[in-house]
Amino acid sequence: MSNAPDPRPSDAAQQAAARIVDGFEDYNARFSDITRRARRRFERRDWRKSQADNAARIDLYDQCIDETLSRLEAQLDERLRSRALWRETRAAYASRIERMPDRELYKTFYNSLVRRFFRIDGVAADLEFLAFDIVPTGDASCPGEASHHALGGDIDDAVEVWRSRFEALGFANGWADLPRCARAVAERLRGRGVVAVSMLRTPFYRERRAYLVGRAHGASGATYPVVVALVSEVDGVRADAVIVDDQQLSILFGFSRSYFHADIARVGDVVAFLHALLPRKPVDELFTVVGRIKQGKTERYRQIFRHLAEHPHEELVIADGERGMVMAVFTPRGHPVVFKLIRDRFAYPKDTVRAEVEEKYRLVFRRDRVGRLVDAQEFRRLRFPKRQFSAEALDELLRECAQTVQVEGDEVLIRHCYVERRLRPLDLHVRESQPQVAERAVLDYGQAIKDLARSNIFPGDLLLKNFGVTRHGRVLFYDYDELCLVEDCRFRAVPPMRDEDETRPLDEWLYAGADDVFPELFPQFLGIRPELRERLRAVHDEIFDPAWWRDVQSRLAAGEHFDVSPYPAATRLPTG
Repeated sequence: MSNAPDPRPSDAAQQAAARIVDGFEDYNARFSDITRRARRRFERRDWRKSQADNAARIDLYDQCIDETLSRLEAQLDERLRSRALWRETRAAYASRIERMPDRELYKTFYNSLVRRFFRIDGVAADLEFLAFDIVPTGDASCPGEASHHALGGDIDDAVEVWRSRFEALGFANGWADLPRCARAVAERLRGRGVVAVSMLRTPFYRERRAYLVGRAHGASGATYPVVVALVSEVDGVRADAVIVDDQQLSILFGFSRSYFHADIARVGDVVAFLHALLPRKPVDELFTVVGRIKQGKTERYRQIFRHLAEHPHEELVIADGERGMVMAVFTPRGHPVVFKLIRDRFAYPKDTVRAEVEEKYRLVFRRDRVGRLVDAQEFRRLRFPKRQFSAEALDELLRECAQTVQVEGDEVLIRHCYVERRLRPLDLHVRESQPQVAERAVLDYGQAIKDLARSNIFPGDLLLKNFGVTRHGRVLFYDYDELCLVEDCRFRAVPPMRDEDETRPLDEWLYAGADDVFPELFPQFLGIRPELRERLRAVHDEIFDPAWWRDVQSRLAAGEHFDVSPYPAATRLPTG
């Protein structure tokens, strides 16, 4: 069915379209209000309120959808149930937003309203803007958002450029040492042969830092990303690091981190600018990481189903790795995402229930993920061509997930799932890799556990199969059904074993309550080669010590906010 606007929508449709435009613009204004608070939080080092703002901004979209639907119901009464009126409204709405910047965001908001109201399974082509047609419209030159700075032939000229750029930010708490910061940045970039930079004017705030993001230009004409990281300390703001490596920038803008707060006037332009810096980074992840989560979902949906349509013979198969007791996971062979479905029943010894699993995913969605937790997007009522499922995958889904999976003719309806980037399971990676690569991954696994602990997250199940490895070699956690807060655990030492206990199973002589954790026992269950286990213990022995975990607990309880650096030490600037 054509998506072309019908001629002359009725007055009721025009009024409904105006109401929906107002609804999105109200959302946008409130989104910006929360986003702008990030500057004040940074200046005051108010990290607790910064985390509260993260959650409030995530919740805002659904609040505004519900409010807009309520206003439409008051305006249209029973006519709101008329699909014919909604078809007219879509045409009127399309006309109203035709010349607007970021019109793809307006379309996604409209679709959210329609899908929420009619509880659409799959796609309603007569009511929605088709996802295939919601194409990002950004201009990578980023007019109005980017400024170009020639750094001159003399180092002092470059220092003055950065001093002026920093000073123009106007932070209320001032700079710890503005001249030193400007010189440190200028010298670092001069060492890389940078002769000019094109920088976005808007700082990107996240967690404990602000970032100035742009493109560096070399004398040879080469271009590459440049990010200047700023920290806020007691004596003022300080330039902390310069990142010019595209791999490090990709990790900084990655799918395992919380969303930036950047007060962007034209979202599509900034996303296009970032995509030009990071062409391997999917556009859906860039929309998501700048806080436009629903737009990221729309773009991810568009990319997945366009891929399946363009590769009609590609199979949807069970994902590599051990089968989970809680989640069934399938993936397209040629597209790097996985679909995770909650099983109807969980095998022993799992004693959780569906609602608890969903709550774990909500917890992760709303928290600071410190670069170690995979972003999981929740989708409902997806339809796939039945012919694209492998027999094994479809059989498992129908057998194990019958509450959420149903075959309807030539299609498979999935009522609820989580979609994540596909990673190589850590246990497989370690078995497949050369010794040095395997060791590097195991040591990063240990660092990941420390990073999560310091952000008040205990993975619950530390088996390597619950972690994955990115293309950059970073280890991330992705199995959330046993995840909990560190503050809720009771970390205990293993009591001395009596003589009569030596031949008895562990669970017969060691009592463990629901919240009890015995870190000393972790090494027994890792399933890695002895030499790798010893290297892990040599570098990260703290994670096997209950006293270390209790110390982290007490420091968190006292209000300490650990700084888990999002970039390596080599990128840091000298402090003296």
